[in-house]
Amino acid sequence: MRGALRFDGWIAGVGTSSGARVVLGHWVRSPFGPFSDVMLERADGQRLLLAPTREIADFVAGVYRFDRVRVVPTAVEVAGAVWSVTAGPLALRFTVGRRGPLGLLLRCVPGALAARPAWVALTDLPARLLPGVRARGSAGAGRREWYGARDLLPVTAATAAFAGGDLGRLAPVDPPVRFGFGSVPRTPALVRVVTTVGPVRSPAR
Repeated sequence: MRGALRFDGWIAGVGTSSGARVVLGHWVRSPFGPFSDVMLERADGQRLLLAPTREIADFVAGVYRFDRVRVVPTAVEVAGAVWSVTAGPLALRFTVGRRGPLGLLLRCVPGALAARPAWVALTDLPARLLPGVRARGSAGAGRREWYGARDLLPVTAATAAFAGGDLGRLAPVDPPVRFGFGSVPRTPALVRVVTTVGPVRSPAR
């Protein structure tokens, strides 16, 4: 896949008191069809990708950085404000609260506008006021990537376990995760996004 690729869905970033940080990508529309994947950074800094197919795992691992990649069954169920996520050895359940002023403002942004690089460049400036957060940057394989936010809800409660071990209570995403050029917000949140991964750039001659 060498052309620009667009992913429409949700990203949730959750920290735990054990030091593990979890990032869920729940994509309603994508070049691979609907799917969900999970990026987990352990307290010791090891970065793990949990993806539903080898094709998706290879693509995501080509855009982001991981120490381990596993292809495992993944599922997301949404019941009102409660999200339940399973991805191989990971079980995550979180609850979202009412959106604040920023979330209400983002909901007014049309999808077509949110996906435009010029709009993302504009929103990247205030995004950088949040530690580790970036709206655009360099991805793997010589690609560029843009995140256009369209909604924001706080995560108010969460439980998580990995391989049967409790990861602890809900905590800030601190330190920032190190999968790519930017992290998710420090305060646990669920963000509606349109993500564009640009085409592979030809090497300079």
